[in-house]
Amino acid sequence: MSKKIGFVGLGIMGKPMSINLLKAGYHVTVFDLNKEAIEQVVKSGAVAAASPQEAAQHSDIIITMLPNANIVKGVIFGENGIAMGAKEGSVVIDMSSISPVISQEIARELAKQGVNMLDAPVSGGEPKAVDGTLAIMVGGKEEAFESVKAVLLSMGSAVTLVGGNGCGSTAKLANQIIVNLNIAAMSEALVLAAKAGIDIDKMYQAIRGGLAGSTVLDAKVPLILDRNFVAGGRIDINLKDLTNVMETAHEIGVPLPLSSQLLEIFHALKADGKASDDHCGIVQYYEKLAHVEVRRA
Repeated sequence: MSKKIGFVGLGIMGKPMSINLLKAGYHVTVFDLNKEAIEQVVKSGAVAAASPQEAAQHSDIIITMLPNANIVKGVIFGENGIAMGAKEGSVVIDMSSISPVISQEIARELAKQGVNMLDAPVSGGEPKAVDGTLAIMVGGKEEAFESVKAVLLSMGSAVTLVGGNGCGSTAKLANQIIVNLNIAAMSEALVLAAKAGIDIDKMYQAIRGGLAGSTVLDAKVPLILDRNFVAGGRIDINLKDLTNVMETAHEIGVPLPLSSQLLEIFHALKADGKASDDHCGIVQYYEKLAHVEVRRA
């Protein structure tokens, strides 16, 4: 596969991902509505495009990393969109977190003009986007996957073809359930411990080597103790993901009582002005109820 890549969406995740592609030696043409973001990636060696269409015209692989399904569909099929510039035989990789139903719909439409589509959402947040160790779960045709696997490995350390179109998006929904419910459970425990008056850092060190230990625990407890809620994974983005979780679950007849409760907690945090916080900010919901704050002794 050609080394010419188009990249649309240079936000918290997309910017470091595109820079890692440049470091791997790919020719990257970028587009974003944020001109400052474009300029920053251009300084790293990328070429700026005036539209998603132009980015696609100069590329054989076009990657999108965008906030929600409506934006993804607009960028691909709207005026000056990717579909207007994509060549037959090219591959569109949507790395956004959207519903599997929408991923399948996009794949069907692109297939009509001979363009392959992979849904390839990621897990790991900004830190792993920066160091190129994202977990990438992929849905689509195996032939298309194999043709771009090396590209994906420039951004992630674990790249897995889960199944056909929509399967990557479904795997991401499952991932978001596990991650966010872990943070919520951890938050309950931390608030309980804080209210009881014990040293939270010492408690964390005591439990992290046991069954309660996890990647989530190690990534998020230090941030909470430092009161650092700068977003690696924003509350409003995770709210969107859990909304997709519930819509998909309802469509296929799967009750998710814990996820539905957490979705309401996210709505409460958004209403409380916490939408742009990292999702470890879930702890603030419990802190408000218990009238206590989790921090270092």
